[in-house]
Parts: sequence; C-alpha cells; structure tokens
Amino acid sequence: MTVEILSARIATDVERAAEILLSGGLIAVPTETVYGLGADASNGAAVRRVFDVKGRPTNHPLILHVADREAAKNASTDWSPAADILAGLFWPGPLSILTEKAGAVDDVVTGGRGTVVVRVPDHPATLEVLRILHSRGSIGLAAPSANKFGAVSPTSARHVVDDLGNSIDAVLDGDDCRVGVESTIVDCRTDVPVILREGGVPFEAITDALARHGMTITKSPDLVGINDSAGALAPGMLESHYAPRARVEIFADVGELERRESEVEASGMSVARLPHPDNLVEYSRNLYRWLRACDAQGVDVILAVLPPATELGAAIRDRLSKAAATR
Repeated sequence: MTVEILSARIATDVERAAEILLSGGLIAVPTETVYGLGADASNGAAVRRVFDVKGRPTNHPLILHVADREAAKNASTDWSPAADILAGLFWPGPLSILTEKAGAVDDVVTGGRGTVVVRVPDHPATLEVLRILHSRGSIGLAAPSANKFGAVSPTSARHVVDDLGNSIDAVLDGDDCRVGVESTIVDCRTDVPVILREGGVPFEAITDALARHGMTITKSPDLVGINDSAGALAPGMLESHYAPRARVEIFADVGELERRESEVEASGMSVARLPHPDNLVEYSRNLYRWLRACDAQGVDVILAVLPPATELGAAIRDRLSKAAATR
C-alpha cells in the first residue's frame, strides 16, 4: 500500500479524505496542535487499527474530535456548566474536555473507560471532514497524534510520512501546525475542573474564563499518579512521552547547560542545545521540529533550558520533562 497525499486546500481532496475514513481507512489529518491519526470513531475495527499502527496500548484513550459543541454534547451523558463555558470560549481550539461518555461512544475509543476526551480542532479542512462524517452518521474522529506511541509528535505532513509511511491510507496535508504542542485537557466532571495535561490553552486563560462565571479550576498535583492498571485517564499522562531517539537533558539555567555541554563534548558524544526563544509561541510551534532535526542529525544528547512555567511555558516544560524522563 502506498500512502496517498491529499491537499487540505482542494475541496475534492477533503471529500476524498472523508470517504476513506467512512470506508474504514486511516487518515492523518492536520490540526492547529499536531497532526492526528484519524479513524471513524463509529467504526471499532478502524479505531483498533489506530492502536496497531501506533503501537499504542489499547487501554490508553484517544481524543474524540467533533465538528462543534452540539456534537460534543451528543458524546456525553453529563455535560457540565464548566464544560459548556470552556467549549464556548475556546472551541475550535487546543482545548480538550473530559466528560462522562455516552453509549454511542465505543469503548475502544476510550480505552475501556466510562469517560471520553472530546474537542473541536481549529483547522478548516479537518472541520469539513468532521462535518461530512457527522452527516453520514459518525460520532466523530478518533485521533491521537500521527506517530509511533511515545515518540515526538508530528507538526507537518512530512513528519507523518517519515514516521508511519505506508502503514496508513492517506495524509491530508494542511501545512505546518501553528500551535505545535497538544491540546490542554480539562476534567470537567466535578464542581472544580482539573487540568490533566498542559497544552495549547494556558492555565491562566482557563482560570480567567471560569472566574468570570464564579468558578475555579485546579491542576492535578500528580499527573503520573493518576495512571493505574487500567491505563491513563487521558492522553499524554505517562511519565515518559514525546521522546526523540536522542537522550534529552533539561536545566534550570544556561550556566548549568553549558557546563553539561562541555562534559558531553569531552566524552566524545555529539550534543545539541535547543534554541531558547523569549517568544513562547515560537518555542511551542517549533519544539517538535527541533527535536526531530536533532534526531535527523544523529545527535546523541539534546540539552534544553526550561522556560518559565507560565502561559505556554507550562506546556513546553511538560513536553521537555517527559521527553527527558527514563524510558
């Protein structure tokens, strides 16, 4: 099988992508965060193929992508006021909501859990694919990142082809992703919502949005601790994730990094340091591209200074910390 490359700019290609999905195929689709490996969420066999292609444990849930807030409500049995506020403010966009799942959501999508993580992506071609799927009776698109499980997420069509090659049916090329890290995941099942994964919508923005409605939000004190024998509660919550082949080491300041850089060079290993732009939007957009470039160059060790833990810096720190964790 040769992977088919489709253009998100051509209407007939977008329609072709939807037809492949409806026939049980797998399509890599563009979003504002990273490229997703999509399957018709109403087709259990197609969703199981996503797990096989990625090498992903079947008890790790996938994000259900839908076209709008009403479609998200159809996937939930307990759509809370907080969920409705956040969806209204941040969708389409890089925010995912964890809620109790409706019976129409196949257990294979949720890793066997009674909850579902749902979001509306902010990419016009993928939204059109979703509208076509819904019009044909599908509940949506089950779509984790379009790469091997635990590896660096793809932010371009080229990355997808490099990672998955001919193991999928097509790639819908929608240019480079503008956010560059995955969505923020918020558990909206309780009176005080909980951030389960830092991402493209900062904690500060969510806090401000809910405060205007007299609500508060918190962060889970131990995201890794939420995992159990039944698998992760939501995607991206393992201790090690988003990892390149090279070893990643992280530092609080440039001085520490430079001392370690000298040690690595003296040992004879090849080393690279990640850029440290002051602009967190630029950092977020390019982080995975930089990690992939280091692997392409055959670097042994990647060194990075952690950005401040505010705004998008929190998501960047999370990705770097997980990339640097013991594998």
